[in-house]
Formats: sequence, C-alpha cells, structure tokens
Amino acid sequence: MEFAQIVIVAILVEAIWENLKMVWQAGKFSIDMLGSLIVSILICVLAKVDIFSIVGITLLAPIVGSIFTGIIVSRGANFVNDLFKKLKGGSNNG
Repeated sequence: MEFAQIVIVAILVEAIWENLKMVWQAGKFSIDMLGSLIVSILICVLAKVDIFSIVGITLLAPIVGSIFTGIIVSRGANFVNDLFKKLKGGSNNG
C-alpha cells in the first residue's frame, strides 16, 4: 500500500466515524440521520458504488466498501464534494 492510500484510508475512516456519530448526538437519537444512512447504504450496495475501489484500494469483501461508501454518501453532496477535494489533495502527496 502506498503512502497516499494510507492517507486516503485515514480520511475515509474519519468521514465514516463522523457520520455514524451523528445518529446519536447530545443524548438524542436522530431518526433523520438513520433514515439517510439506510437509504444511502442501500443505494450504494445495489449500485455497487465503492469509493475504496475508486481510489485503488481493494477490500476482501467488496460489499463492505459499498456499505462504507453509503455511510459517507449519507451526509450529502457538499460533504462528498469536500471529501473528494481532500482525497485529491492527499493522493498528490504520495
């Protein structure tokens, strides 16, 4: 694995964790965030969208990449656009 891929994995893990934290914030459960997660994961799994494979990282179980991608996508277009800007910058450093 190249250095750039390690940076990309770190960025993706942070994005996934930050999204998952939004389901439960300030002692309250967010049904809207859970709904967004479910719809996004379902679409990414059915469409076989996998951000890890897009950046050249192969996971042992491809469906996991689609699930993680769904978690990231659940935040919406602005978040994903900002994430891709980070990834583009990170991949140029390796």
